[in-house]
Amino acid sequence: MSEATFYLSTPIYYVNDAPHIGHAYTTTAGDVLTRWHRQRGERVWFLTGTDEHGTKVARTAAANGVQPQDWCDRLVDDAWRPVLSTVDAANDDFIRTTSERHRKGVQRFWEVVRENGHVYEGSYEGPYCVGCEEFKFPGDLVPGVEEFAGEQVCAVHGRPVESLSEPNWFFRLSSFQDALLAHYEAHPEAVQPTSARNEVLSFIRSGLADISMSRSSVSWGIPLPWDPAQVVYVWFDALLNYVTAVGYGAEPGTPEAEQFEQTWPASVHLVGKDILRFHAVYWPAMLLAAGLPLPATVFAHGWLLVGGEKMSKTKLTGIAPHTIVDHFGSDAFRYYFLRAIAFGQDGSFSWEDMAARYQAELANGLGNLAARATAMVERYCEGVLPSSGLLGPAETALRDKLSAAAATADAAVLVLDFAGGIGAIKEFVDAVNLYVTEQAPWVLAKNGETERLHAVLYTICESLRGIAVLYHPVMPKATTELWSQLGAAAGLGAIGDQLVTGAGDWGQLPAGSLVVKGESLFPRLDEPAS
Repeated sequence: MSEATFYLSTPIYYVNDAPHIGHAYTTTAGDVLTRWHRQRGERVWFLTGTDEHGTKVARTAAANGVQPQDWCDRLVDDAWRPVLSTVDAANDDFIRTTSERHRKGVQRFWEVVRENGHVYEGSYEGPYCVGCEEFKFPGDLVPGVEEFAGEQVCAVHGRPVESLSEPNWFFRLSSFQDALLAHYEAHPEAVQPTSARNEVLSFIRSGLADISMSRSSVSWGIPLPWDPAQVVYVWFDALLNYVTAVGYGAEPGTPEAEQFEQTWPASVHLVGKDILRFHAVYWPAMLLAAGLPLPATVFAHGWLLVGGEKMSKTKLTGIAPHTIVDHFGSDAFRYYFLRAIAFGQDGSFSWEDMAARYQAELANGLGNLAARATAMVERYCEGVLPSSGLLGPAETALRDKLSAAAATADAAVLVLDFAGGIGAIKEFVDAVNLYVTEQAPWVLAKNGETERLHAVLYTICESLRGIAVLYHPVMPKATTELWSQLGAAAGLGAIGDQLVTGAGDWGQLPAGSLVVKGESLFPRLDEPAS
């Protein structure tokens, strides 16, 4: 196992919103990427969690007649943790901003930044969007429509902002303009994709202004250690989860401190493009102010759209993940959203498109291939995988295609081109299905060509071995079942221990493996209720 830790985070999701497939999309992408790195033999840490402070949570809790902490506890237990199971996320940690470890880390961080001279007392007056929990600049607002015509509204929520006037503590963001530009010039990979990098550079070059790092009119938050009458501004609290979760602020010599040394800086922060400014401008400036190294990459993916608009609880366009998973299954959910949408671009969810891909690519493609292969080994070889014998031209060609597919998929996933990686594996599945049609093992069996039949059946099953390994980070349930049907565990070990970097090496599935035709990997689906 390599010494470096591949540390990936999702944004921490604002607990006051119900989870929708946009949230699950980000988590799924993070899960697939971290599973892939695990199957490269790397040490991995996958973090997700919830953002629980701020005005919006406090007001909603009051409206429901409960304390903010009770409100957060209920939402985390009933909504946010369950969605991880819904999409089969294998996260290593779940951080809550109301946890004691986070509070201690946040207070220690801002003490360090203040000691370094990057915080000062002042007053803020201007627009604030409670929905975004964000201080807005005039250029962030747009003309309202319909009931808000004639007013300036938040471009994200389409609702009027509030006017604030309060004494706050300010962070000297302007001091880091040149350092941020120099960092991004030296490390073009630090913000991806290119469109996001260009947006960040443009914003920094336009000039950075100091920003409030505290609130005096909000009580639901983490108190400033030197001014308990104020709480840390919710974003400057939330962003710190990426370091507090891995031990920042812990006493030297403790396991938590050791974890921080081994894990930070992060390898990838996955974020939605609407929160790019916080993660690629404010966050790295905060880290510089505290003397900490910057994350390797902030990757801003696009939005999932419904009816041409970003999903939103406010606009009633959110779709709960279980609505899709209950019908198609979690594997199909994971496959579809990373296969059908280029990561980094906007994409529209279509139930019809998902149903079509499920049938064509999963049920008729991989599922049918597995069913035919295992059934033929049971029928013609009594369930015992035969020896491959000598490879003919068709088998050699398929061997070479598996090697190429594995290399292409690995290269693609490492740069977060999930669609490209999955597409390369899917093309190999198609090639194997064509091989089955062309070689017609049922004809070989009928004609008594036993040696040739055995070579063909081994080739199909060995191809499925490679497919199972490569698809495992994407579809862990189906591939685990396929691994069992191939009898691979006895000779090769658990599928999660197989290296994707070795998936293309031919001849690994041992002859003599016990092959069993099991349940359909992707069963026929009933039409959803209208």
